[in-house]
Amino acid sequence: MALAAGALAFAGSAEAQAGKDKPKPPYFASISAGKARMRSGPGRTFPATWLYVRADLPIRVVDVFKEWRKVEDPGGTQGWMLGALVSGTRTAIVQGSVVELRERPAYGARILWRAEPGVVGRVSQCARGWCRLDVKGQAGYAEVARLWGVTPDETLP
Repeated sequence: MALAAGALAFAGSAEAQAGKDKPKPPYFASISAGKARMRSGPGRTFPATWLYVRADLPIRVVDVFKEWRKVEDPGGTQGWMLGALVSGTRTAIVQGSVVELRERPAYGARILWRAEPGVVGRVSQCARGWCRLDVKGQAGYAEVARLWGVTPDETLP
């Protein structure tokens, strides 16, 4: 009896931990597959509205229904995507004009390289309006206001 109670307590804490790891919408994520279909509804019977062929493209998850995620792409298009195609890896896309990526998160820091609009990279170390953007091994700090995939007040490790 005590063993069964212990097992139930463990299972309950595992469920609580699993629920804690899942962020509540809205939150940013990315497309995990090289090909991912966006559908008009949460199911395979709904027609596909878009086919994305760009892994790591940032998306915003705005709703969840079972294994489906209602997502928004950088252009504002919304639709449903199978949860297995959505990754927790944080990425961002350069928007507007060319962005200068700097050695440190400061305006006076040395410019390491520049990224054109449409460039996608992984983001980390976001704080005080700057994020570290890594594009296939080339990294630098970019202003958050120039990226889609992070919020201006967000802090990332």
